[in-house]
Amino acid sequence: MQMPFCPSLNLWDRSPAHAPENHIAIDGTVVVSCHFGLSLPGKTTTLRLFSSTQMDPNTGKGKLSAEAPLRGGKKTKQQGRKTSTMAYQVTFFVDAEFGTPGAVVVKNGLRNDQFFLRHVQLNLPEDGRSVHFECNSWVYPYKKTNADRVFFINTSYLPDRTPQALRLLRDEELRSLRGNGRGERKDWERVYDYDLYNDLGDPDKEDRARPALGGTATHPYPRRCRTGRPLFKTDGVTETRKHLINLDFYIPPDERFSPTKLAEVLALAVQAVTHFVVPESNALFHGNVNSFRSFDQLKDDLYGRRPPVAVDGQVMDKLKTSVPSHKTYKQVSKMVKETPVKFPIPQVIEHDQEAWRSDEEFAREMLAGLNPVVISRLEVFPPVSRGGKKSSITEAHIESQLQGRTVQKALDDKRLYLLDHHDYLMPYLRRINTQQGVCVYASRTLLFLRDDGALKPLAIELSLPGDGAEVSSRVILPATPGTTDGHLWWLAKAHVSVNDSGYHQLISHWLFTHATVEPFIIATKRQMSAMHPIHKLLEPHFKDNMQINTLARSILLSAGGILERTMYPGKYAMEMSSAIYSEWRFTEQSLPNELVKRGMASKMGGGAIALHVEDYPYAVDGMDVWRAIEGWVRTYCAHFYHSDAAVAADAELQAWWDDVRRVGHGDRQRDPACWLDLDSVANLAESLSTLIWIASALHAAVNFGQYGYAGYMPNRPTRCRRFVPLPDSPEMAQLEADPDRFFLDTVPDRFTATLGLTLIEVLSNHTSDELYLGQRATAAWTDDGEVLQLLDRFREELRRVEKRITERNRDPRLKNRKGPAKVPYTLLFPDVGGKEKGITGKGIPNSVSI
Repeated sequence: MQMPFCPSLNLWDRSPAHAPENHIAIDGTVVVSCHFGLSLPGKTTTLRLFSSTQMDPNTGKGKLSAEAPLRGGKKTKQQGRKTSTMAYQVTFFVDAEFGTPGAVVVKNGLRNDQFFLRHVQLNLPEDGRSVHFECNSWVYPYKKTNADRVFFINTSYLPDRTPQALRLLRDEELRSLRGNGRGERKDWERVYDYDLYNDLGDPDKEDRARPALGGTATHPYPRRCRTGRPLFKTDGVTETRKHLINLDFYIPPDERFSPTKLAEVLALAVQAVTHFVVPESNALFHGNVNSFRSFDQLKDDLYGRRPPVAVDGQVMDKLKTSVPSHKTYKQVSKMVKETPVKFPIPQVIEHDQEAWRSDEEFAREMLAGLNPVVISRLEVFPPVSRGGKKSSITEAHIESQLQGRTVQKALDDKRLYLLDHHDYLMPYLRRINTQQGVCVYASRTLLFLRDDGALKPLAIELSLPGDGAEVSSRVILPATPGTTDGHLWWLAKAHVSVNDSGYHQLISHWLFTHATVEPFIIATKRQMSAMHPIHKLLEPHFKDNMQINTLARSILLSAGGILERTMYPGKYAMEMSSAIYSEWRFTEQSLPNELVKRGMASKMGGGAIALHVEDYPYAVDGMDVWRAIEGWVRTYCAHFYHSDAAVAADAELQAWWDDVRRVGHGDRQRDPACWLDLDSVANLAESLSTLIWIASALHAAVNFGQYGYAGYMPNRPTRCRRFVPLPDSPEMAQLEADPDRFFLDTVPDRFTATLGLTLIEVLSNHTSDELYLGQRATAAWTDDGEVLQLLDRFREELRRVEKRITERNRDPRLKNRKGPAKVPYTLLFPDVGGKEKGITGKGIPNSVSI
C-alpha cells in the first residue's frame, strides 16, 4: 500500500528528550526472526503509525506519524523454537492529540532481502498501556514492492465496529490482496486469486496430457491459487512449468513454509529418497529388479538399522536445481550429511509380523486404520448399485456366519456393514486396466458386527466390466489359511486393500482435506480483514496448506508424478477424483452428519448422535474432538455476534461466504444442500466448526497413520499386477505351488513399493514448528481477555479428551482399539502440549500442514 508523503523528523535522534514541542514519544519494540542466509533489517527500515482515533481530513484515514527507524538490535533464542529473534527499538514522535495507534506501516529499506516480522509492541506514555501488532509476515524490500506494509492492532473488529480512522485502510488492504487477476505473479506479491487445476499435464507430450479440472460440469473441482504462468500454445489451457519438479513457484509469501520447515521437509525427502535409492541399487546389483522373492527378503531389504551413509550425490545435485535458493540448499545439506539406509519398522508389524494377515485386523482397520471414513451400514440386502443392479452376494453366501441370525434379522439389528468401492470405480475400470501392469477390480466387502464388538468379513465381491453395460462379478468367501480357498481369500483381501488405498490417498486425504480447504483460505484473505474476528479464528487452521498443495501438484499429482506411478488409477486419478467431487457437499463434512450419512450413526435429540458400532475408535474419539471444537467455535461466535441479524449484516463475512460458494467451490454452488446460509449464529458456528474439523482432525485421522499401516506394503498395497486366478488355470497352479510368491507377484513390484514408502514416510512426519489443536503461535494473537479464557477452556477440554482416549486404549474389552497388530488408536489424540517431531502416529495439527 503506497503511503502519502509525510515530513520526517531527524531519523537518527530519537530520544524522548528531543521530542518536538507539543509532541510525545511512543517507544516500541520490533521483533523479527533470524533466518539462515537472510539479511536483518537495520536503520534503512522505518515504521510509521496510524491513529485509530484521530482522523486526517485530507486522506480520510487516521493521522499518520513521521517515520521512525529501527535502533539497536538484541538477538535472543526463543524457547521451543529453532530460529532466534532480533529485537529492535523504535521511538515515534506524535502530537499530543494523536490518540491510540491502530495500525503500523513498515518500509523495508534493504536492497534485496525480505525479513520475517513477528510483532511490534508499543508502550503508550499517557496511561502505561501497551499496544500490540501481531504480524507474522514477510516484509519484502520497498524497491521490489513499491509499497509499504500495513499491520493492524490485535483488537478484533467487525466491519461496522471498526474505528472510522481505520476503515479506509481496512478496505484498501483487502483490495490489494485481491489483485487485478492479470499477469504472472512475482514472489514478493501478496495476491490471493483463483484458478483451475490446469497445471497437472503437458499437452506437448501425448502421454502427459491431462484435462483441466474445474469450471465445467464435466470436470468440476475446487479452485487453487492463481500464479498467472503462461499457457501452453498447444491447447491454450494448460499452464506451463519451468521444471518437471519445480519448487520455485508462486504462492503468497505468508502461505509459504518457514525457511526452517522448508529445510526440514526437504531433508526428510532426501532421507526418504536415500531409503529408496540404496535398496534399489542393491536390487539392481543382485538382479532383483521386479518382485520381492519372499516376505523375509522384503523386510530385510527395506527395514531395520544399519550405519548411516552419506547422501547420494545425484540426489543432492537434483535438489540444488529444484530449490528456490542456494541458501536453502546449504541449509538442507547441513541437516543430511548422513542418513539411515533403511526405512523405520512400521507399527503394523512392530509387535507381530503376521497379524496383518488376519481377518480381524483387515476389518478393524476399516474402523481404526488410516481410512476409517468409508465403511457404511448396509440397509438393504443385497447391495444395489446406482443403476439398480444387485450385487452377486446372496443370503446363501453369508447366513451361516451371522451367529444364528437370519440376514433380515442382522439388518434389523444393524449388524451388516459394507466397504463399497464399486460404483465410483466401474466407469473408469476398463481404462484403468489398459495401463501397463495394472489388474484391479471394483470391490464390495460385506461385514458382520459380532457380539464382541469386532467386525467379521463375510464375503468379497470382485467385479469387472463385461460386454456393454454388463458387469462380471465373482464372490469369494473366507476360508482356512493354507488351503486353496484360503489363498484366494487372501488375494481378494489384497484387491480390496488396493481399492481402499487408492480411495484413501486420492479422495479421503487429498480431495476431502487438502483440495477442499484451499478455496476457504483464498476467500478469507480476499474478503475478511486481518482484524475480523472470524479471520483470527481461522488463521491457524490455514498454516502451510497452500504450500503443501502446490508441492503436491508439482511432484505427486502431476502427469507422471509419484501418485500416478504408485496408485492403481494412474493417469485417470485426478479425473476420477473430479467425478467424486461432483457429489461433495460441505454440509455433510461435519463429523456427526458424515457418520449419519454413512449409516454409522443415527440422530438423537439436541443434535446428539448414537453410534451403531460402539467400539468405532475413529468415530468415538472423533466425536469427542468434534464436540470440543464445536463448543469453542460456538462460544467464540456468540462473543462477537449477539444476534442472527448481526451475522446477516456482516458485509465481509457474507462476501467471504459468497466467494467460497460461487468461486472457490463454484462448481458446487447449484446444489442447494451443499451449503448452509450464513443467516444465523448457529449456522455460522456449524460451518466454521466443519471447516476447522476438516483442516485439523479429519486430516490428522487420514494422514498421520500412513506409515504406521501402509509402511508395510503387503498390508496396504497400492496396485495389483495380476487378477485372482480362475479354477484349473495355469495361474491357479502357480498360486497353489507357492502362495507367498504369487502374492508378491500380484502386489506392487519392489520399485513401486519402495517409491510409495518414500512418499508416505515424508507425509507421516511432524515437523518441529507444528502447532497442534488448541495451540497458538503466541498468546498475543488477540487482546480480548474473554476470548483467551474461552481458548483456555478449549484446551482443558482437549486434555480431557486425551485422558479418555488413553483410558479407552487400556480397556481390553474394546477389541478395535488395538487389534491383533497391537497398534493403539492415537490418530485423534490431540497432543495439546505436543513438541515431538517425526513419525509419532498421534497429534492433531491445527492445519493441513504436510
